[in-house]
Amino acid sequence: MLSDSPFRYVNFFIFFKIRRLIIEKKATHLILEHPYYGWLGILLKMLCRIKLVVHSHNIEGNRWKGLGKWWWRILWFYEKWTHRWADYNFFIQDEDKNYAITHFGLKAASCLTVHFGTEISSSPDLEMHVNASRMIHLQLGIPENKPLLLFNGAFGYAPNRKALENLIYQVNPILQNSGLDYEILICGLDIPERYLSVSFPSVHILGFVENLEKYLTGCQVFLNPVTEGGGIKTKLVEALAYNLNAVSSENGAIGIDPGLCNGKLMICENNDWEKFSEGIIQSLTVKERINSIFFDHFYWVNIAKKAADFLMDN
Repeated sequence: MLSDSPFRYVNFFIFFKIRRLIIEKKATHLILEHPYYGWLGILLKMLCRIKLVVHSHNIEGNRWKGLGKWWWRILWFYEKWTHRWADYNFFIQDEDKNYAITHFGLKAASCLTVHFGTEISSSPDLEMHVNASRMIHLQLGIPENKPLLLFNGAFGYAPNRKALENLIYQVNPILQNSGLDYEILICGLDIPERYLSVSFPSVHILGFVENLEKYLTGCQVFLNPVTEGGGIKTKLVEALAYNLNAVSSENGAIGIDPGLCNGKLMICENNDWEKFSEGIIQSLTVKERINSIFFDHFYWVNIAKKAADFLMDN
């Protein structure tokens, strides 16, 4: 029902469609992903007498402020208004939840951290890793003794484009001078033409791939040089779930406790590319597997149960 039109957030006709569904399904709760449809959720709450849940993926006003948008403060107040009308507020990390309690004036009892999750309940075994790695090496003509370093993302998003720039122009030259023999694989949609038309040493720009799971299973290290944007970086959760060692900037690791990762997540200060590169070299020596504690925290089934229990108990 929700179109991709630039005017979708002011489409008042959607109210009647959703109200009809609420009546037909005898729905008791309505969940908004992000606060942008706040006016719609509040109107439906008032006229249909249902509970309103706002699931925030970031503090959106602050995220747009960080991206330099002049109108961020307008969104911040709208976001605050939406959250204050909600019966329950879900956040994907504790930092956002605590910020909203303090700055939006929310009641702590109505707030819950609902992390982003992974759909797999355990990581691929060693045989699956070896087979996927061999397949990638063969497909790309890379000698099997070279470790594979992976970065993926949606490059229509400015922070991911900046991360790609960091990787190619900052991290890769340092690695070239380190003596490490490696290959970086870059996957994702909307990679700018300026990267596609130039050859970079030890870098394979693959663009969109049909089977990302093959690369998550077959690579050794996941790179996350994201220094802008807010919220938990979902691609990092997925990479750790697939048992990749990971090296991330501080911003890129927001919302992920390294203590849950069994030594597989190394975090460096934003823009310290020397330390980031050292972390990559060090991560290649880590042999531990991601453990059950990680999946207790980030497996979607466990997350959904936690959220459902919270709604039922309140």
